[in-house]
Amino acid sequence: MTLRSLRRLAPLIATIGLGAVLPAHAQDNDTLTFGIISTESMNAQREMFQPLLDDMADAVGMPVEPFFATDYAGVIQAMRFDKVDVAWYGNKAAMEAVDRAGGEIFAQTIADDGAPGYWGLMIVNKDSPYHSIDEILDNADQLTFGNGDPNSTSGFLVPGYYVFAKNGVDADSAFKRTLNSSHETNALSVANHLVDVATFNTESMARLKETHPDKAQQLRVIWTSPLIPSDPLVWRENLPEATKAKLRDFFLNYGDTEREKAILAPLQWSGFQSSSNAQLLPIRQLELFKTRANIANDGSLDPQEKARKLKELDARLEELDQRLKQQAVSESMPQAS
Repeated sequence: MTLRSLRRLAPLIATIGLGAVLPAHAQDNDTLTFGIISTESMNAQREMFQPLLDDMADAVGMPVEPFFATDYAGVIQAMRFDKVDVAWYGNKAAMEAVDRAGGEIFAQTIADDGAPGYWGLMIVNKDSPYHSIDEILDNADQLTFGNGDPNSTSGFLVPGYYVFAKNGVDADSAFKRTLNSSHETNALSVANHLVDVATFNTESMARLKETHPDKAQQLRVIWTSPLIPSDPLVWRENLPEATKAKLRDFFLNYGDTEREKAILAPLQWSGFQSSSNAQLLPIRQLELFKTRANIANDGSLDPQEKARKLKELDARLEELDQRLKQQAVSESMPQAS
């Protein structure tokens, strides 16, 4: 096989490596593929999402197939290679999809309790001798840590900044052992004494209380994050405009009837609202803050190089801050009737 042939096959090889079977998609004009990030088992997620996907299929006039991968990156990569047309992501995964996979946010979930978002958690077993983050960090070299997927907002990015970067701690080296898993796996591992402390979030906690109430009772929360914006829905920018219009109409009008409310209930959603890539501004700011904290605490960097990198990051943070202020002003202005 020639080098040119190998290059042509590279995207296919990369996609096969995602560990999932790839169905046809909207590029073929006969099937739409919906990506679902791996927060718990595939079978459980398939059961929860299938009624929503069936209704979506009726609304857009074509079959809708779910796409699962073993990690968040699998869904992002599938969108990059046009194997996923629309997906449910967390904010950090959505940022990766927007920046690297041709994605665009068009809607946002609404929690069933009306909350404007959710919260990241750090959990231990109820019998753990540790009751605070300070105690965890002081004894980290003796503990096993269940970290989240690297593309998870609540399971990785948020605790990575607030718990670790702000305290000058490298989570990868501080603990005796660090494992990266889904929210559900982390929680069950803590409940079963397989790890000492793990990341989690309030949405997954509510779900765990329904699916494994006995395990949920074994957990104790020792840290709660600031509010995280509700999860976005992302489509491929290169989808046909007619398909986008049907998707937007479907999601923004879904959840009004009792039947639709019952379908959304297992997903802990009450409906959807319009959104855009601007939703990611606080997440981008958080990512840069974390990067800045890590550089500032890196004693191995040349002082001049460190100063240069910090100056560059400060400029980017200032730009994001201005954009956030402009967004706040725009949202506070009365809309024309």
